[in-house]
Amino acid sequence: MASMTFKKSERLAHKKIIQELFTQGSSFYLYPFKVIFRAGEDIPAHQILISVPKRSFKKAVLRNKLKRRIREAYRLNKHLLDTSVKYQIAYIYTSKDLMEFNDIERKLIAVLERLKNQLAKKSE
Repeated sequence: MASMTFKKSERLAHKKIIQELFTQGSSFYLYPFKVIFRAGEDIPAHQILISVPKRSFKKAVLRNKLKRRIREAYRLNKHLLDTSVKYQIAYIYTSKDLMEFNDIERKLIAVLERLKNQLAKKSE
């Protein structure tokens, strides 16, 4: 069974790498997420970045709550992604509403399925 952890190596943190992801990555939109992704070179696992804009949620408490919910939904469902090629992925939360965990998880599963299909098309 796949590991249900979310280690530091799975986080996207380096400014240069994030800049490359946003300039060279492909993207799609599936409410409430805008997803930007690209193949990573020499990374041990899929790396993700979660962003909740300050423009939509002024209070840091709400932004952090949403990021925790998204991170947990990803952690529980990351096994849906193919592990043969590692990717760098940015999830940008675009809704102006504070969604419940179950709704976020359902939407994130749909995003992961679409991402898996996009990646399968790119590898062909």
